[in-house]
This record gives sequence, C-alpha cells and structure tokens, in this order.
Amino acid sequence: MNQPTEWNEVGEYIIAHALLLAQYSETPSMMMRTYLTPAHHAAAQQIAAWMQEAGMTIRRDAIGNIIGRYEAAVPGAPALLTGSHFDTVRDGGIYDGMLGVLLPIACVAQWHSAGRRFAHAIEVIGFAEEEGVRFKATLLGSRALAGTFDARVLENEDDSGMTMRDAINSSGLGYTVDDLPGASYRHEKVLGFVEVHIEQGPVLLNEDLPLGVVTAISGATRLMVDIEGMSGHAGTVPMHLRRDAAMASAEICLFIEQRCQNATNAVGTVGEFNIPNGATNVIPGKTQFSIDIRAEGDVERSTIVHDVLLKIEEVATRRNVRALVRKTHEAETVPCSVRLQKQLKAALEQVGQPVRYLASGAGHDAMAIAALTDVAMLFVRCGNGGISHHPSETMTVQDAALAAKVFARFVEHYHH
Repeated sequence: MNQPTEWNEVGEYIIAHALLLAQYSETPSMMMRTYLTPAHHAAAQQIAAWMQEAGMTIRRDAIGNIIGRYEAAVPGAPALLTGSHFDTVRDGGIYDGMLGVLLPIACVAQWHSAGRRFAHAIEVIGFAEEEGVRFKATLLGSRALAGTFDARVLENEDDSGMTMRDAINSSGLGYTVDDLPGASYRHEKVLGFVEVHIEQGPVLLNEDLPLGVVTAISGATRLMVDIEGMSGHAGTVPMHLRRDAAMASAEICLFIEQRCQNATNAVGTVGEFNIPNGATNVIPGKTQFSIDIRAEGDVERSTIVHDVLLKIEEVATRRNVRALVRKTHEAETVPCSVRLQKQLKAALEQVGQPVRYLASGAGHDAMAIAALTDVAMLFVRCGNGGISHHPSETMTVQDAALAAKVFARFVEHYHH
C-alpha cells in the first residue's frame, strides 16, 4: 500500500490498515488475538513490516513488544515514545489499541518521505499484551518496558494449562524469561510517552468533539461481596422475618449507584450478580456480586469505597445477614503530565480544534509507562454510542486524519 502524503490519505491509511490487521485473529467468527498465539505472532510480523516500510528500524524484545525506531538527526539521541497494544479482548473491536500503533506509523511514513528528522528519535511501540485475556495478567508489554514486570505472573496458566513462563520460553522469539529484565528502558534515553487511543466511551461523541486531552487514568478498586442470609419458602415466610440475601444485596447495589451519581468524575458498577441455585419460589439465602469503583482522584475513590463498606455493614446488621467482602484489585490514579498536556493543547489549537479535557475510566499502557517517564494521552471519538471491546467499535477517516495531524504537530514541536 502506498505511503500517505495528505492528511485525508493518512486517515484512510489508518482505517485500511486496521481492517487488514483484523484478519489476524484466532477465529474467523470474531476478532480475538491473545498473547503469543499464532495470530498474535502473525500480526506482529505484519506491524513490523509496516514500520519498516515507513522508514523505521525494527526490533522485538523479550516480552514480544514490536519497537520501530525513527532515528533522530543525530543518531542515538533520546526518544519520544508512542504506541499502544496489539492484543485484543475476545470478540473485540479493531481500533482499541491498534489506532495508537497505526497512527504514528502513518505519521513517520510522511516524515520519512519528506526526509524530515528531529532532534529526538521517535519510537513506536506495539505492546504485546495489555488486555490480560490469556494469562489473567494485564499490561505485560508496558510493564516489561517500564521495568516493573512482576515475575510472579509467569506462573499464571492459560485455559490449556500452559504457564506464561513456558509460553515465552517456547515462543520462537529467541528469548527466555531470563531475558525479560533486558526489555526495560533507561530513564535518560526517554523523553516522554504519548498514547493515541479511542475514547471507549460516549463523552466526545455526545459533545460532537473529535478529540480530547486526557488528564488522568482513573484508579480503581474492585471488591467481591458474599451475602449469606437464610433460605425459605417464598409463600410461607412473613416479610418481617426474612433474611433475604438478594434484597440486602440489591439495597447495597442501589446505594453504590446513588453514591457515585453524587460524586465528581466517579463511576460505580456491579458487573456480576449471582444467586447460587436460585429458584422462583425460594427466598435467596446466598448471593455474590462484584463492585468496581473508579474515580479520577484517589481520595474521592477511597471515600466512596469507605462509604460503600459502611453501607454493607449497616445493611447486613439491619437485615440480619452476614457479609464477607474481599478486595480483588486496587490501582491508584495515574495523572498525565501537565507539561505534555500543555503541548497537546497547543497542537490542538494549531489545527483550530477546541480543547476538551477528560479523565480515562479505562486502563491503558500509559499507566505502566508512567513509572518510567511522563505520559500523555490523546483520545479520539468513537461512534456507535462510544461502544468499545465489541465488533461494532468504529471511528471515521476524518477523525483519524485529524488525530494524526494533532499528533504530528505535537511531535514536530515537542520540547523537553
């Protein structure tokens, strides 16, 4: 495919290459590309080929990241990093992650065609694993690069019983897990990191804005709650004598919704709600449900979690049920660099676009890279109500082109 020269061609390049990359899937019936599978390896080879065509030198590290370097005017200069992940969820969309890989490749192709070099190098990274589907561990690629990879996850097994350790050792990449520390970057060789990503939500779409500057990646607390009451016959136990686990749980869940509605930049979700062995004519004696609390600020999130825990205790006491709460996940908010936000703002203004700041409720590779260097994110509007992680995930050529134009201005005028 010819290298793009005009901005609309850049947008078309990004969309066309996303569609081509979607061919690399573990099953023809849905988009699914998980870590170190044959489809994953094939996608990596294709991305590497496109990077090379765009004028970059290519390497692949021990975790499987694909790294394309567009050298500086003076070889060996520190690099401005960009990129995103090329693994997917099950039955996912084709832009989540891949936009942040293909867009900078298209921009580098333009610079290479024009013979332009900068005081800094540009490294485009296709992170091998972000979603955590195969081995139930997320951000593997970016954590390895940032030097924060947790070796304990190497013992995690996939559905076939293969450990991550064995998958890496037998991957054919030419590395073993002993080589993983070598994937980390030295701080002094990196200037910063900017990730372009679809919003995965409806805010920009609803406000008719193509782009947004991310202020922070929200922290998250996840809990699993077991409520134990007393089963009974639905027709014979009076209401005032019931120890109904489902009704106690429902009251707690509604409190979560109300509490987060009254907060600033916070969301609460009950994504799992189970009544084991439930029956129409039986008062539920047990329930289990999940709680996911996210907020832009850690203090606010902690306050909400505290209030929810108090509510669980109060409901359990009043309704005469037992509550067991387990924390399953905790991640602090990762703020985006104010310095880089200002430079993205300037790039947006240079192309005549309004500046909309918003937090990211979803996790991204930038979260892990923040341990290495300053990070920034540019969100791009997605259609179909903002749906993502789904086959109906979509975006327009025009928005892709505009995002590329802003990204290019950011890189061309970057200052440390």
